[in-house]
Amino acid sequence: MFFEPKTKAATRRYLIERANGCCEYCMSPQSYSEAYFAVEHILPKAFDGKDDIDNLAFSCLGCNWHKAIKITAIDPESNEKVPLYNPREQKWTAHFQWSDDFSEIIGLSPIGRATILALKMNREFLRNQRSAFAKLKVHPPKHSLPTI
Repeated sequence: MFFEPKTKAATRRYLIERANGCCEYCMSPQSYSEAYFAVEHILPKAFDGKDDIDNLAFSCLGCNWHKAIKITAIDPESNEKVPLYNPREQKWTAHFQWSDDFSEIIGLSPIGRATILALKMNREFLRNQRSAFAKLKVHPPKHSLPTI
């Protein structure tokens, strides 16, 4: 990458901007969260993941905790082990879409389905929050919608 922030604060600002202020997994907006989001290692340090900007994602605490050091999960349709979604290498809309009422994330691929389950991306709190935000017309984030 051509830009490498020099401080932890600069890295965090860069990640927030790159992620449009949303968790790069479940698309929850930090602006409506009571907790600060995490700087998440896509390839965990336990697997020799580096602190490089291309290995970091902006993540809500729920997705971060559920992901932990996972790098694979089981696709419930094929029952095969697949890699988790990588926000640096893959496009969100290629693996996920919103339900008609925007309250749930639906997996479009083995990676999407496995990631939804592993990170518990449809936790009850998130479904309730998304439903309320959709009624207020502040959800879903524009960058999580397919481009036509």
